[in-house]
Amino acid sequence: MRSEVPRERLRFSSNLTMPPERRRRMKLDRRTGAKPKRKPGTRPDWKAGAGPGRPPQKPAPSSQRKPPARPSAAAAAIAVAAAEEERRLRQRNRLTLEEDKPAVERCLEELVFGDVENDEDALLRRLRGPRVQGHEDSGDSEVENEAKGNFPPQKKPVWVDEDDEDEEMVDMMNNRFRKDMMKNASESKLSKDNLKKRLKEEFQHAMGGVPAWAETTKRTTSSDDESEEDEDDLLQRTGNFISTSTSLPRGILKMKNCQPANAERPTVARISSVQFHPGAQIVMVAGLDNAVSLFQVDGKTNPKIQSIYLERFPIFKACFSANGEEVLATSTHSKVLYVYDMLAGKLIPVHQVRGLKEKIVRSFEVSSDGSFLLINGIAGYLHLLAMKTKELIGSMKINGRVAASTFSSDSKKVYASSGDGEVYVWDVNSRKCLNRFVDEGSLYGLSIATSRNGQYVACGSNCGVVNIYNQDSCLQETNPKPIKAIMNLVTGVTSLTFNPTSEILAIASEKMKEAVRLVHLPSCTVFSNFPVVKKKNISHVHTMDFSPRSGYFALGNEKGKALMYRLHHYSDF
Repeated sequence: MRSEVPRERLRFSSNLTMPPERRRRMKLDRRTGAKPKRKPGTRPDWKAGAGPGRPPQKPAPSSQRKPPARPSAAAAAIAVAAAEEERRLRQRNRLTLEEDKPAVERCLEELVFGDVENDEDALLRRLRGPRVQGHEDSGDSEVENEAKGNFPPQKKPVWVDEDDEDEEMVDMMNNRFRKDMMKNASESKLSKDNLKKRLKEEFQHAMGGVPAWAETTKRTTSSDDESEEDEDDLLQRTGNFISTSTSLPRGILKMKNCQPANAERPTVARISSVQFHPGAQIVMVAGLDNAVSLFQVDGKTNPKIQSIYLERFPIFKACFSANGEEVLATSTHSKVLYVYDMLAGKLIPVHQVRGLKEKIVRSFEVSSDGSFLLINGIAGYLHLLAMKTKELIGSMKINGRVAASTFSSDSKKVYASSGDGEVYVWDVNSRKCLNRFVDEGSLYGLSIATSRNGQYVACGSNCGVVNIYNQDSCLQETNPKPIKAIMNLVTGVTSLTFNPTSEILAIASEKMKEAVRLVHLPSCTVFSNFPVVKKKNISHVHTMDFSPRSGYFALGNEKGKALMYRLHHYSDF
C-alpha cells in the first residue's frame, strides 16, 4: 500500500519546483484571497501534461479544436441592458446641455428641427428627407427608379432675408470696360439688372441685331406624322446636305495673291486710284503718270482693254459713275474735271462750273444712286453738283477744313470729317445740318466711310485709330460711343473702304510701309494672315477697292503696282 502524503507536503514540494516569479505571485494571491491570474486561452501546466520530468505536450491541430461557444441568452440580455444604459446616459447629458442653452436658441432649434426631444432617430429621418415615391414608368429599369427615389424633394426656405432682395449697385467708373458703356455722367452706378440689359444692348449693337443662334423661338412640327413624312422625304433624296455658312468667319481670311491688275501696262508712278467697274469684270487703274487704264479681270493675265492719256494732268482721283458709263478724273494742280464717256469714247473736259469759285478741284465723291457729285472745297465748303448736267445745286459749310467726305448708302445724307476731329451730317435735299458729333479721341480727321448696308460709319484720324460707329447713334448723339476702336495702325489713316457685303473694312495709311489691315465685321477683329509681313511687297498704300461681289480686293501703292487678291469666301466677281 502506498503511504498517503499530507496535502500540505505536496503543496510545499510543488512550490519548491516552481519558478521564483510564480511563487511570488501565488503568495500575493493568498494574502488577498484571489486566484492567480492566467493569460486568456492558456491552460494550467498540470492539464497540459507539463510537470517535472515530463516534456510539454503539443497543442492539438486546428481541425481537432472545438469551436468557441456561442454567447448565451444571458450575454445578449447584458448587451441590451448596456445599450439601454448608454442611451440613458446620452439623454441625460443632452438634457444637461439643454438646460444651459438660452431660450431663444432652444426655440430656434425647435423651429428648424422640430420637436424631437425624445427621439434622435426621428431627427435623423427628417434630415435625410422622405424618399420620393413617384409614378414609375413601365419602361424604366429598377436601378433608374431606385436612383430617382434617392433624391429628396426641394424644400422651401424657412425664412427669407430681406437684404437679399435689395438691388446691389455696380460701380461703372472704376472699370474701363464698364466705363465705355456709360451714356452720361449720372450712370456712375447701375443695378445688376440694368447692367445686364446694357450688356445685352451692347452685344446686339455690335452684332447688328439678335443672331440666329441666340433666338429662343424654335420651330416645332404640328404632329408626329408630319415629322415622319419629312424624314422619309429626306431619306428619299440624295445630295450634299452639309452646306457652308454664308457669313464670313473671323480669324483667317482665305485669299490668293493674283497677278497685278496693271501687269500689262507697268509704271513706276504712284497709283492714286483703283476701282472695279460696278457692272462689268473690269478694273480701272489711274496714277500720276497722266493715264487712266482699263483691264479685264481674270486673275491670271488681266489683259489691258484701253488707256486714256491726259496731257500734263497727273491724276489725283479717278472714279466710275454709278451706272459705269463714265469715268471722272481730277488732277493734283488743276480745276478742270475730265469726264470720259465710255460708250461714245469721248473725253469731255469741264473747265468751269457755274457758281463754283474753287481754283483747284481734287477730292470728290459720287452718290450711289448716280444723282449727285460732291466736291470738297477749301475753307470748309462742300459743293453739291448734279451728276448729269455737272451744275451746282448748293453748298454746305463746316467749321475748319474739310478732311474727307462721303455719301450715306441711300444717298440722302452726307458725312463730312473736319480738321478739328468733328463729323458733320448733312441732309442732301434740304442741305441742312442734321447732327454734329465728336469723333472720340480724334484731334484731326483724315478719312471717313459708310457701309453699304447702312449700319456702320468708320472714321480715321491722324493718330492711327479707326472708330467704328453705328449710323443711328451718329444721327442722334453728339458724343456717340464707338462700337470698336481699331488701333492696329500707328500713323494717320488715309484710306477706308467697306466691302459690298459690309463684312470687311479695309484700313490703310500711306505714311508707312505695309500699313494696311482688313477688319472683320461685326466682330471688329483684324484678320491675322494679312498682310504677309515676311514678303513686304505692299509698300505704301494710297487707294483700295473691292469688286462688286467681294470676290477680288485691289490696292495701289507708290511703286506703280495695282496689287490684286482673290477672296475665296466669295464665289462671284
